[in-house]
This record gives sequence, structure tokens and C-alpha cells, in this order.
Amino acid sequence: MYALVPFVANSTCGKAPVTSPFRRGRYAGRQCQKGRQGCDVMDAGDRPARLTVGVLGAGKVGSALGAALAQAGHRIVAASGVSDNSQRWAADRLGLTPSRPDEVVAAAQLILLTVPDDALPDLVNGLATTGADLKGKLLVHTSGAYGLSVLDPAAKAGALPLALHPVMTFTGRDDDLNKLTGISYGVTAPDPLRPIAEALVIEMGGEPVWIADADRALYHAALAGAANHMVTLIAESQDLLARIGVEHPGRMLGPLLGAALDNVLRLGIAGLTGPVVRGDAGTVRKHVDALILAAPEAADAYIALARLTADRALAAGLLKPEEAERLLDALGGNIWT
Repeated sequence: MYALVPFVANSTCGKAPVTSPFRRGRYAGRQCQKGRQGCDVMDAGDRPARLTVGVLGAGKVGSALGAALAQAGHRIVAASGVSDNSQRWAADRLGLTPSRPDEVVAAAQLILLTVPDDALPDLVNGLATTGADLKGKLLVHTSGAYGLSVLDPAAKAGALPLALHPVMTFTGRDDDLNKLTGISYGVTAPDPLRPIAEALVIEMGGEPVWIADADRALYHAALAGAANHMVTLIAESQDLLARIGVEHPGRMLGPLLGAALDNVLRLGIAGLTGPVVRGDAGTVRKHVDALILAAPEAADAYIALARLTADRALAAGLLKPEEAERLLDALGGNIWT
């Protein structure tokens, strides 16, 4: 059984209030105010018990989430950061001079682990093996790909494990904190800690979405494929347009991309337009031939995505089998790689 920290959860997101087993005093029975996207956010008078918070890795994400928790009334007491940017963000966003990791852990009841994914296992193992006092402390990582198992060494030492992944891009710009309002968080938590995880997310203005531990890698792959690869595709399109003399590629692409995004979010694959769904094999082949000459590294990506698009259009009944066959013929037989 987890030794729970004194944190009160009184938050809802389209369902009955969730009350933790450690509710205290004047917060009992209080309700939340309606926030964005139908998700409740607590007002200043209804906030639960405040926590001291430490940030291990005060980079773009850690400093933004730390600032959001501070806005919710929690007290950011320590942060660590190695790079010059992390040290600057710790000072500018959190008002702190970076400390050693062991000092961050010692000072905080809630510890944010906001380091790159590949660094997370070593960080957790280091905390556990160096004897850091983790008993009864909330240990929260923000990785999308990892679930709770990466925190097992710390949990065995008494830490309370949570995975809270903000579904948002962070650039280090001043508007990072504003982007947190209304976003989803992919949340994985042991059952006894779910009320705490939900309350923390809602206090930061977000909406908790529960992700099974075994599904974290697929969940993150879906997000990265949509957001990160979209950036690559659009940047490539901008470069190709600039190469043929388009002065403002972003201005040309903006309305088209906005409409395409709106279509797919509202309609799914039924919002698909363009030569693939029309079965225009000749046009698709012209695209491939042009890319082979101008940007052969982009031709492979175009072909892979066109095949995936044809497969999905065929499965949805938007493309006839004979049209799909002609498209696949137009996309095949390339030997330039």
C-alpha cells in the first residue's frame, strides 16, 4: 500500500467528484469551476493542500510545468539543470538558482523528472542506488514513451510513481506556459494514486487521459508521428516551393494545411482529398518523377505515405480496388535509392 502524501484531490472531468482518502478540513465537499473543454479547474479558494515541488531537469518542459504548478499554488523549492538554457529557465521561470539533484530530492514532496527519455532510466536508478530519501514522495516523469516500470527502482525505495505526459510541443519561448491551458495529458498511475494524478493535471489547466502502462509506446508513437513528422513534411514542402521561386511558402501553405487539419480532426479519413483518393495515378507518378530529380531523399517518404494513404482510402471505401492497383503500379519500380 502506498504511503500517501497529504494532497487533496477534488476535481472532475465530466464525471462525479473524485475524493482522495486523505481529504482534510475546509476542502471537503468543495466543487470545481467549469474550465475549457468541459474539464474542471480549481479556483483559488478550493485548492487542495499545497506541495513543495522540485524539478530535476529544468529545461523547456520542466520549467513550464514547474511554473504551472506554482500558478496553482504549489511551492517550487529547488531545480537542477545542466545546460545554460536550463539554468536560465530555472532562474527566469522558477526564480531559482540550480541545485544539485540530491538537494532537489531532499527539499521536495513532489519531484518532476523532466529529462530526455534516454536519460530517464539512469536518473531513476541513480536516485535509488545513491540512497536519496524517496519514501512517500511523488515521483512524476513526463515521458510519453515510458510508463511506470521505469520508476520501479524508486518505487521500491518508497517513492510514489506517476507518469504525466503533456500533449504539447515546447519551444522554450515565453508562450510555453500559455499553451498548457486545455491540453490533454497522457496519465498512467497506480490505482491508489489516480486521484492525485487527476488533480495535478487539472490544476495545471489540463485534461487527464488514462493510458494503460503497456500502451505507452504506441500512444507516444501516434503523437510523434502526427506532430513531429508533420513538421518535417511541412518544412520539406516549404523548401521545395522556395526552390521553384515561391517567395512566401508559409503563406501559401497556411490556408491549405489549416483546412486539411480541420477536415481530418472533424471527419477522419473521410476528410481526405487529393490525387490519391481520386485515383489519379498519372499525377502521382508525375509527383514521384519530379521528386526523384529535385529531392530524392523526399521521394521515398512521399511513396511510403502515398501507399499508406491508398491503403486507408481503400479500406474506407473511398478508393476502388482497380484505382488502388493503378496507384500502386505508379508508385512501384523505383530503383534510385
